[in-house]
Amino acid sequence: MNLLLAAALLSSSPQVVPAWTASQQPVWGADFLFPTNIPQLGGRTLRQIVRLGIGGTNVRIVFANTYGAQPVTLVGVHAAPSRGGSRIDSTADRIVHFGGEDGVTIAPGATVTSDPLPITVAAGHDLAISIRFAAAPEIGSFHWDGRRTGYVIAGDRIATSDPAVETTTTARLLLAGVLVDAPAARGTIVVLGDSITDGAGATLDAEARWPDYLAARAAPQGIAVVNAGISGARLLRDGMGVGALARFDRDVLTQPGIATLVLALGINDIAWPGTPFDPGAAAMEFDTLASGYRALVARAHGAGIRVVGTTLAPFADALPGSPLHATYHSPAKEALRRRINAWIRDSGAFDAVVDFDRVLQDPARPHHLAPAYDSGDHLHPGDAGNRAMADAVPLSILIEGPTS
Repeated sequence: MNLLLAAALLSSSPQVVPAWTASQQPVWGADFLFPTNIPQLGGRTLRQIVRLGIGGTNVRIVFANTYGAQPVTLVGVHAAPSRGGSRIDSTADRIVHFGGEDGVTIAPGATVTSDPLPITVAAGHDLAISIRFAAAPEIGSFHWDGRRTGYVIAGDRIATSDPAVETTTTARLLLAGVLVDAPAARGTIVVLGDSITDGAGATLDAEARWPDYLAARAAPQGIAVVNAGISGARLLRDGMGVGALARFDRDVLTQPGIATLVLALGINDIAWPGTPFDPGAAAMEFDTLASGYRALVARAHGAGIRVVGTTLAPFADALPGSPLHATYHSPAKEALRRRINAWIRDSGAFDAVVDFDRVLQDPARPHHLAPAYDSGDHLHPGDAGNRAMADAVPLSILIEGPTS
């Protein structure tokens, strides 16, 4: 084979890209502020629905036991088009294999990827992934705020089209990703963020997080956008998941085809010290936080990944009616947010900047979210705010080459 022919064949080969992800968090104890929402799974079927951000073929499903202390056995896994709620199109239901076998055991700390399913899926396609358990698994790793209802079904109902639902959960359990072969793919964009990226203020089951809206804009251009947000995430320290520098390899570098990192972190580094989340922590300092951003950018640039920074949205009067309200925001924390935002805009540390602060702020009260964009807790944007954030991201800054 001559070199020109080989190059032509290589250029036409499909690229493996992530169509969906859920970043893993260690399961916390019963003394934490929020419940885990992990149901009983022994002798049951768990059906979880994912919205695919980009289309392709040869679908591979990724499961993780990242923080688990015990092996977890999946007796069987199926995938089928979702028909809303817990319903599936049973005529298109497919058995998912692992090395040719129907089930798989995931060792503590391990991740497993299924054999390719020879099906074709489209961007915006809802895929139902059903898991059957025999013994009750010990769940040590999950994604707490999935923003999508999962369905627990008594018994072996893995291929049932319209099963009776025993209970539901909004946590993502064991399911960590979906990969596809995308012939027209131009690259992957990973959004590394906190609860604003994870969609804490977005409508449940509506796929209304800001990376969801961005993915819908980007998919027609062959750009895969995946959400590596974790509610309670911080840049420098652990929060409701490990810190960004600690999870960088897993959530960013291992994503196939990655071209650009969008970094949307920092508000919890400023806000958490002195709150019930981190009562004994010293106040965050400007130099410490700026150094953390520079360290993460250096990691990305060392791997050939460009970095888009985003400014931190207003959060005055955040979380009213909660135990966090009195200490979450303060004049000192607000001054640091504004100083960090000026640095993000003007330092030149990032390859590009998206100014979410200016997009979301109330012009009459710039320390506050605009009422039209506020989910109601004065911290997390609602659906309209999430759409405005996504629309503020030019596709041209995400990946090299022409975009429309």
